[in-house]
Amino acid sequence: MTEALQAFFDSGWLAKSFAAVALGSTLVIIAVILSENRNPVKSLAWVTVLLLLPVVGLILYIFFGRNIKNKRMISRRNRRKLRKGEKHTHIHPRDIGLSPEATAQVNLGRSLSGAQLYAANTVEIFTNGKAKFDSLIQDITNAKHSINLEYYIFNDDIIGRKIADALIKKVKEGVKVRLIYDHVGSFSVKARFFKKLRAQGVDAYPFFEVSFPLLGTRVNWRNHRKICVIDGNVAYIGGMNIADRYIDGGKFESWRDTHTRVTGPIVQALQYSFAVDWNFMGRGLIDLDEIPVLPAPTANTTAIKNVGMQLLNSGPMSQWSNIALAFHKAIVNARRRVFIQTPYFLPDEAILKALQTAALAHVDVRIIIPRKGDSWMLTKASASYISECLKSGIKIYMYDKGMLHSKLMIVDDEITTIGSTNFDFRSFDYNFESNLFFYSTEMTARMLEIFKADLAESHRIQPAKWRRRPLSDKTAESILRLLSPVL
Repeated sequence: MTEALQAFFDSGWLAKSFAAVALGSTLVIIAVILSENRNPVKSLAWVTVLLLLPVVGLILYIFFGRNIKNKRMISRRNRRKLRKGEKHTHIHPRDIGLSPEATAQVNLGRSLSGAQLYAANTVEIFTNGKAKFDSLIQDITNAKHSINLEYYIFNDDIIGRKIADALIKKVKEGVKVRLIYDHVGSFSVKARFFKKLRAQGVDAYPFFEVSFPLLGTRVNWRNHRKICVIDGNVAYIGGMNIADRYIDGGKFESWRDTHTRVTGPIVQALQYSFAVDWNFMGRGLIDLDEIPVLPAPTANTTAIKNVGMQLLNSGPMSQWSNIALAFHKAIVNARRRVFIQTPYFLPDEAILKALQTAALAHVDVRIIIPRKGDSWMLTKASASYISECLKSGIKIYMYDKGMLHSKLMIVDDEITTIGSTNFDFRSFDYNFESNLFFYSTEMTARMLEIFKADLAESHRIQPAKWRRRPLSDKTAESILRLLSPVL
């Protein structure tokens, strides 16, 4: 028997079988890629990798190449049930006198995802973690009915434990508390932290839990949203996760971010968004009709009132790259300015061309990115786009005071967007993201003040000096740019 087995392996049959399976799998995947009619550049890149490096290509495709577009996050029946829970009516852009450009922006959002425009909202702006978390904890403390949180990262650190304790206390008072955390984003958090929350009555569950054998089918699609809805009348959305670094800076001098607290009819859109994600996770359908209509909590005296707002969600299951298309439309329509803050600048070809076109048309295009980011690879890959931007007249600034994690775009005098979306391939194509679009001259003016204050903490990149950077930097940037679609 032993001699027969040895002869079997010596014959090379196993190696030949493995090669045949690998070749067959590669050809099947190539056929799938071609049948999906994807972006030709991406399709060609995948086909090239699969043909030149079949085994490596197969592994990369399983983790990063699969397409789940046009799959429903929620059934039509359940969507209708949730819509019945709406307690406010949306409006038409003309009802609040929006410009033609802003009206076109609203119409695009409605066509992409059914995102409606709501008027008479109030917004407070946070540019540091302490102020945001103090406000959030106060609203959690005052909650009477429900608290729904959705965060990419929920750390087991000082602020994470403080918020966890506040949530547990509310459960004991009879408040319904639900928490969605991203499994990969919170991977460093020990499982016992979330088990303790569940043991105390908090419905805390991971989004797209990554485990064998589901590792390859889920690891690439992450829930990057940062949303909290309390009692259906106050909500938070922006770029801040729950972690100490948003307060103490972590390994940086400071951690600069942007988050908002909103009240008014727009809160129902955020509540609906959370309910869809909760249902998608198989946790049942939240009955929005059961949430009582409570008066909105008092806003800070610096809050901006009567703001038109529209919530736009995007994700790998959407038919369109919703937020990417909305960004593109806003840039194309710009007449005076496009001001952007992003921690990672890896734009797709369409958005890069739109920014260059705007700058060449004498629109004031300014982009602030961190001088030193929290990811060496992403910082280098982002730098590979700077030369192309400078040639067209785009002004690039590097933030020197610490880590810039703010996700902000200001267009002309009427449109501002804040949320979880970075200017990179991952946010546009692979992550579940949420951004609020604000239609208000007062809101835009306030954000312009904040943007200009950040400019004072930044230095502008000069083309001549940028060209003289070390060859080693240029080489690393060029190599890492090739990985932009999966970074």
